[in-house]
Amino acid sequence: MIDVKLFRTGGEGGEPDRVLLEQRRTYMAVHSQRRRFAPDEDVLEVAALDIAWRKNQYDLEEIRRELNATSKAIGRLKAASNQEEAEKQMEATKEIKERLAAKEAEVHETKVKLDTKLLTIGNIVHESVIVSKDETNNATLVTWGERRMEENLRNHFDLCRMLDIADFEKGVTVASGRAFFLRVMVKPWGNVLNWHNSLRNFTRYAGYSTCFRKEAGSHGRDTAGIFRVHQFEKIEQFCITSPNGNESWEMFEEMVQNSQDFYKELGLPYQVVSVVSGALNLAAAKKYDLEGWFPAAQTYRELVSCSNCTDYQARRLVICYGQKTNRCVDKSAGDAQFKPRKDEQQFVHMLNSTLTATERTICCILETYQTDDGVEVPTALQPYMGGIEFVPFVQNL
Repeated sequence: MIDVKLFRTGGEGGEPDRVLLEQRRTYMAVHSQRRRFAPDEDVLEVAALDIAWRKNQYDLEEIRRELNATSKAIGRLKAASNQEEAEKQMEATKEIKERLAAKEAEVHETKVKLDTKLLTIGNIVHESVIVSKDETNNATLVTWGERRMEENLRNHFDLCRMLDIADFEKGVTVASGRAFFLRVMVKPWGNVLNWHNSLRNFTRYAGYSTCFRKEAGSHGRDTAGIFRVHQFEKIEQFCITSPNGNESWEMFEEMVQNSQDFYKELGLPYQVVSVVSGALNLAAAKKYDLEGWFPAAQTYRELVSCSNCTDYQARRLVICYGQKTNRCVDKSAGDAQFKPRKDEQQFVHMLNSTLTATERTICCILETYQTDDGVEVPTALQPYMGGIEFVPFVQNL
């Protein structure tokens, strides 16, 4: 979620001032929401809930102060042996505690409503993002590689069957539509899966996982093959940076470059596009897509998404960044006990980027490296395949 302070007008009263919100250029939430083509009413509702929560919180603190003062008065009366008056004050505390419990419940209820609504507001869109609802207006930033433009090239679905590297029929039998099994080619190729030793010298790491998504794209699109499926494997870059300066944006560019280098090494032509504001998910302040060239369809298709979510996710997860200060809880414990001041506490910036979704990358490799007799193995992959340079077709369609 974004900082609730961005929804405050600085005015008094129970309702946010729409005119003031629109006139303040520093009021980023309104302008960002409009760039996402989302309704103003959501922002105004958050602002109203924030006013209500702060008022209830103030009233709660007043009741607590009243209870504390009454408790101290009881102590003084008892010390002065004024038992009768002390008992009157003790009776008064019962009523105060009832009001306190009711107000605490009201504060909690208002805070839950505020946080729930706040989660529906997207991150502040970066100023460099193109304002549009139409993804055809995505800006192409980089184009690399020589595209194959021949006619009558086979698509990856046909190539998988001709190479006999995937079992689509059994996949559908076991797990219904958009399912498949990739055949493990250890027998004809040797021990090609024993590749992990070569990764020991990596100094930077990424996460590998099996992923599953219920919605696998538009109905009727890419129903055959392994491009758009329910279950797939992915290597994901994930970075946490300082919120200060330009550090997260420098990391954003570095992560995109990592993905570009990966596809350059595979020899797959691609382009990088900046996604328009209306197509950003709620968490992203800015997003780049890397799209690979698919010769059979004569089009670029998405292989990588890279997003800078700034502090949007960190705020909800309460992942903080703070410098050491001169405030020390226990001087005898040394430097480890120094803690950041509350007013210096910041939320980290969090970024994520695909390096590769393996099934989609396989599709692009098959279409790019196909020949009349089979598929050439990219030079970068040959060491992991026992030196094999070419995989012939084993059946005709």
